[in-house]
Amino acid sequence: MSNHLFDAIRNAASRGGIFIDTADGRQWTYDQMLSGSAALARKLIQLGVQPGDRVAVQVEKSPEALLLYLSCLRAGAVYLPLNTAYTLAELDYFIGDAEPALVVCSPAARDGLVPVATDHGARVETLDERGGGTLLQGLDEENAFQDVARGPDDLAAILYTSGTTGRSKGAMLTHENLLSNAQTLREYWHFTADDRLIHALPIFHTHGLFVASNVVLLSGASMYFLPKFDATQVLRLMQTSTVMMGVPTFYVRLAQHAGLTRAVASRMRLFISGSAPLLAETHKAFADKSGHLILERYGMTETNMNTSNPYDGDRIAGTVGFPLPGVSLQVTDPDSGKPLTDGETGMIEVKGPNVFTGYWRMPEKTQAEFRTDGFFITGDLGKIDEKGYLHIVGRGKDLVISGGYNIYPKEVESEIDQIDGVAESAVIGVPHPDFGEGVTALVVKERGASVDERAILTGLQDRLARYKQPKQVIFIEELPRNTMGKVQKNVLREQYRRLYESGDRAG
Repeated sequence: MSNHLFDAIRNAASRGGIFIDTADGRQWTYDQMLSGSAALARKLIQLGVQPGDRVAVQVEKSPEALLLYLSCLRAGAVYLPLNTAYTLAELDYFIGDAEPALVVCSPAARDGLVPVATDHGARVETLDERGGGTLLQGLDEENAFQDVARGPDDLAAILYTSGTTGRSKGAMLTHENLLSNAQTLREYWHFTADDRLIHALPIFHTHGLFVASNVVLLSGASMYFLPKFDATQVLRLMQTSTVMMGVPTFYVRLAQHAGLTRAVASRMRLFISGSAPLLAETHKAFADKSGHLILERYGMTETNMNTSNPYDGDRIAGTVGFPLPGVSLQVTDPDSGKPLTDGETGMIEVKGPNVFTGYWRMPEKTQAEFRTDGFFITGDLGKIDEKGYLHIVGRGKDLVISGGYNIYPKEVESEIDQIDGVAESAVIGVPHPDFGEGVTALVVKERGASVDERAILTGLQDRLARYKQPKQVIFIEELPRNTMGKVQKNVLREQYRRLYESGDRAG
């Protein structure tokens, strides 16, 4: 029986070849990946996971965590990765919305999560960064396993993204969404079994899981699987690697490191950046020291990758290149949906096999985000220049991208506004040398209130993931508004655009 995505992974596997090397010296071959994911798929079925059931996962990065993703594919389950920074309050929403059959968490988080999961009818198993925990106990080592039949249109994963009202939306991604995009990127970026990727990204979002890992799997390549980014370690690994994928923060840190030289980077063939805008200054600084031009691409949770600067050709700083093969892209008038001419700024819309099928249990929201001709309205503003390169010039929904993570201001504002002494707030993203954008809160106090920055940050500590919390809190007399009463965040962004140029005192 056919399992659309995993069949392709199995066929590409380098039998006997290395799949993963870890920082602590552990190693997995492709044969071990196949047998390990089979054993874990059997375990999922034994735990009562049925085809189409969701498996929610909040664990530290490890080879075993990646095997869990692959085992979900083989068992016909829908993989639901969750940011390790999410609080219990946030997890309660995700688990309640997705209604998973199984929740996998770290052993340390189990006691706090069990009541939440139980309330929503989910079973809890544990997995730590060394492969310990209850999930891997008592695995059946038999190699034979019949993958559950899954077709191109069956769901492979749900990834939650920010919502326009602060309510997160579950983007439904099919086997074909993931497979087609990974195959396209493999060819476009010239991946082969001879490549070795430096993988320092988390695996709970599109970049680290579906771009990096799937491209490696579908080319039979290998990767250094690092728990986090460390510039010194990455520079050492360049001696035996060929490719690196990262967020702009990685390249800022590398460009600042005295150890980055052309000699150190001489074996590398490709550096890829995404998840947030790469500053032209970073692009130039990295090129000057390494001799490599970073390849920037553009994607999002709902679509995987849409565009890329060329592998062979000019990689132009400040652009995200051309639509990938099979992807249709247009820039339109945000109100009418009418396509605009090159050079005009408007809404970016995309269509292709990479584009998700809709939002989990949100049919009205799904309908609102798609044109009748099938184009998905990204919410990003851009323009196409005279050479055909796409420029991202803004976000129509005020989304903040900090350190590669998407943050919708409304969610943060809602939490700040509940703090005693706060009258109202506005959250914006402004340029930050490390994070791309720094989450920044402008707060208006209630009359006579004594609330300060510490009170705000303390109040958010257990309510929001760390990456969503403001880098700085600034108190102002009133928020700027237009004649319709809408807060003019563009005015605030302009006013505070240099806030972090002299250093970031809050992180």
